[in-house]
Amino acid sequence: MPNMSAETVGRHMPSVVTLDDLYAMMTADGHHRYEISPEGVLSIMPPPGYAHAIIATRLMGWLLAAGIPAERIAQAVGLRIVGRAGGEGGRIPDLVVWSKMQADGVWLPVADVLLVVEIVSPGSEGVDLVTKRREYAAAGIPRYWTVDQDAPQTVTMHRLDAGEYQLRATMPLAWVLNTTPAEHLDN
Repeated sequence: MPNMSAETVGRHMPSVVTLDDLYAMMTADGHHRYEISPEGVLSIMPPPGYAHAIIATRLMGWLLAAGIPAERIAQAVGLRIVGRAGGEGGRIPDLVVWSKMQADGVWLPVADVLLVVEIVSPGSEGVDLVTKRREYAAAGIPRYWTVDQDAPQTVTMHRLDAGEYQLRATMPLAWVLNTTPAEHLDN
């Protein structure tokens, strides 16, 4: 299916969507990002815009310049998210930092994830700020950052504490880029 339309998806949608189905949908439709919550809620998002991509690139450059190996940083890679009720979902954070290099795969485990970053796009606020925050906390990911696409590109940093994310800092992206990753990832 080279051009997968909403009509085509609706007509051929399985009653239960697996991560393999999600991968097949993304492969057939190179214009959207597909994610599914552990509860089975499907999200289809348009590709990120230029401002979104620049924010991700700036953060990735900052991490690389600080000496974090490229093999431990990835943009837009799938993570296998297991929910509290045992359901399995797939999320694609804008940026992921691992404690060690990962084996190749489409839906990677979260066991070695140190940080996920979501760049909040118009229309994705609820999913990025509420749903994914809850899912990433349930999955045990130690740090979760969001970056707003407002004028200062506000970065909100959370750290997992007793199964819930606690606010650690909020600052403009330019301020973050004038610090070191160790100041935010080691404490």
